Amino acid sequence: MAKETGRKLIAQNKKARHDYHVLDTYECGLVLTGTEVKSLRQGRASLVDGFGQIDGGEAWLHNVHIPEYAQGTWTNHSARRKRKLLMHRAEIDKLVGRIQEAGLTLVPLSLYFLNGRAKVELALARGKRDYDKRQTLREKQDRREAERAVSAARRRQRA
Repeated sequence: MAKETGRKLIAQNKKARHDYHVLDTYECGLVLTGTEVKSLRQGRASLVDGFGQIDGGEAWLHNVHIPEYAQGTWTNHSARRKRKLLMHRAEIDKLVGRIQEAGLTLVPLSLYFLNGRAKVELALARGKRDYDKRQTLREKQDRREAERAVSAARRRQRA
């Protein structure tokens, strides 16, 4: 079998960028069992309730849903178990210092295969308030309206 190359997206947490201000991102490896990898290769995972935590000098990923592998037997994994993240010691130490600041959390943004290895993009983020969310939506709507106006002006010029 040929070795897999490139990046293959499995799951993405689109709501995270809406609910949080992303301050920094980290690419982490995951410690997985065989049935988890097979389930991920089928493109089945959900990051919706997931979060990261530093516990005892180790990084862990909680509440990420990887469904049981359909052809698995008694060796199948539990869907929402906590999974160890593979990060450099210096990165973990830096995260511990920054997480202790008020209101910062670790949120998974995407889960993907990179050259055949499962990776998760983890974000150091601060929760948005309701008015921040409204402002973001307003800016997005204003950008769309401006793009529409520009494209309409171009169409009028051509005619």
